Amino acid sequence: MFRLLSIALAVFGALASVSGFTYNRLDKDNAALLMVDHQSGLFQLVHDIEPIQFRNNVFALSALGNIMNLTTVLSTSAQTGLNGPLPLQILNDHPNATLVMRPGQVDAWDNEDFQNAVYATNKTQLILAGITTDVCVAFLALSLAEAGFDVFVVRDASGTFDQVTAELAYDRMRQSPNIQVLSLFAVAFELLRDWRTPPGAPYWTEWFAQYFTEIDMLNRAHNYAANITSF
Repeated sequence: MFRLLSIALAVFGALASVSGFTYNRLDKDNAALLMVDHQSGLFQLVHDIEPIQFRNNVFALSALGNIMNLTTVLSTSAQTGLNGPLPLQILNDHPNATLVMRPGQVDAWDNEDFQNAVYATNKTQLILAGITTDVCVAFLALSLAEAGFDVFVVRDASGTFDQVTAELAYDRMRQSPNIQVLSLFAVAFELLRDWRTPPGAPYWTEWFAQYFTEIDMLNRAHNYAANITSF
């Protein structure tokens, strides 16, 4: 009995020490941002997220890429037609980004210029968001995973027709161990890691307050209280 107990404890200890799981978290020095088909016309298709909130999330992700100095690749699909162009705010956030205007390819990975732009980033982690989730995002995420990249899909900066369509797309993407689905909030903090990351906590608080109403109100309350106690 004692021997069996010893064996069981040894096995349990071995399993506990070797979980087989590796936390693959975002590293701002090894990550690039891919914003695909956030075009003015395609914005009209997004209904799984409230439109004003979705626009806020997309612009917040764009600004985050700028602040973090992430190498960025932008892409549009048939932008001279109904899909329309990218919003100027995204273009202005990334004046040095590669913009690949795909003439017809649905999966951006089928476009040679886009592939070359992604490889030129020299990054293995790719933060991805776009419209629509089930087509332009899912197809590209699966292609990137097959090519050996670690893909981090931003759930609330990607949109499609309805909640059911979105969840079907994420179920499909999660079949790949190289694809993670994160919120914008999680992406920001995983890149940040430490409030002391330059340019510092006051700057990061300003970004969070600009795009997250709850943090804005919390920040206002803190500032108000701080001013009162300073008298």
